[in-house]
Amino acid sequence: MNVLMIGAGMVAQTHILALRDNHAGARLTGVLGRNEARTVTFCTEASQLLGYRVAPYTDVQAALAVKPDMAIVITPPGVRMECARALVQSRVPTLMEKPVERTLAAAREVIGLYAQADVPLGICFQHRTRAVAQTLKQRIEAGELGDIVHVDMRVPWWRDQSYYDAPGRGTYARDGGGVMINQAIHTLDLALWLAGPVAKLQAMMRTSPLHRMEAEDIAAALLTFRSGASGALGATTTAYPGGAESITLTTKKAHAHLEGDSLHIDWLSGRTETIAPDGDADTGGGADPMAFTHAWHQALLEDFVASVAEKRAPLVPPAEALHVHAVIDAMERAARTSTMIEVTQ
Repeated sequence: MNVLMIGAGMVAQTHILALRDNHAGARLTGVLGRNEARTVTFCTEASQLLGYRVAPYTDVQAALAVKPDMAIVITPPGVRMECARALVQSRVPTLMEKPVERTLAAAREVIGLYAQADVPLGICFQHRTRAVAQTLKQRIEAGELGDIVHVDMRVPWWRDQSYYDAPGRGTYARDGGGVMINQAIHTLDLALWLAGPVAKLQAMMRTSPLHRMEAEDIAAALLTFRSGASGALGATTTAYPGGAESITLTTKKAHAHLEGDSLHIDWLSGRTETIAPDGDADTGGGADPMAFTHAWHQALLEDFVASVAEKRAPLVPPAEALHVHAVIDAMERAARTSTMIEVTQ
């Protein structure tokens, strides 16, 4: 499967490594970028790593003229709409980095374009592929833990000021917001995947004195899930030096704590179990935002390729990604109005 990558930013190297190691037959044949010199340099380095030629493009029509089998879109969210229109018109299945767009309305429009044209779309919420997350999901679905009573989400991450000094970072115009839509969105998605959709919430979002940025670097929320479970969320990029994000589920049978890449379950029966895979469990919560394994993106890529071939939904279908947007949008509205907000997708 020939792959076109659109964008060559911070997460591009992770995708290159995922493409290098994938077992689904995906092969990067071209990269579309805005800056010709940077795109040529990037493709030269990618070609050396992959062992075959990767063609540079700066014109979308030229890139699509070679008829790629799929695209990976890793641009800033503010230019996703133009990418989506071109890819949908050429009927190119697309794996898109989070967030889909800057706002809920724009995300709806992008997802609507693919849905109306019946072109496959998947979103990069790669934390779903983590082995311990998969294990916890299977046990919840099998009913082993019983009904979920409460969900606690914590994202104690750190970003230094140099991170926000990059042009547009932490702004609404380019990124769509701050810690929620850029960092904590992964933990929120994973929690929603495990516990189901949110019905309503209250929230606080603010910018601390530790950063010079437009959007929030601290966010908190109290949530009510559609199942009736309660939830609490706390997320920040001010927690120096940065720690692992966590999701804790209180259920009728157990207390399950997912932190980084390990899972600990305390059963009400008195039994305990800990599940932790071998290897590096860093998830990018510290000063280096790219300090995480490419294996999660590789698994997501392989699933998306299989989903296109099998004509099934990918691991992260657009509707579920849209609900994450809807929760963040509700948090922003709740924070502005100091009221309880219904989550509408």
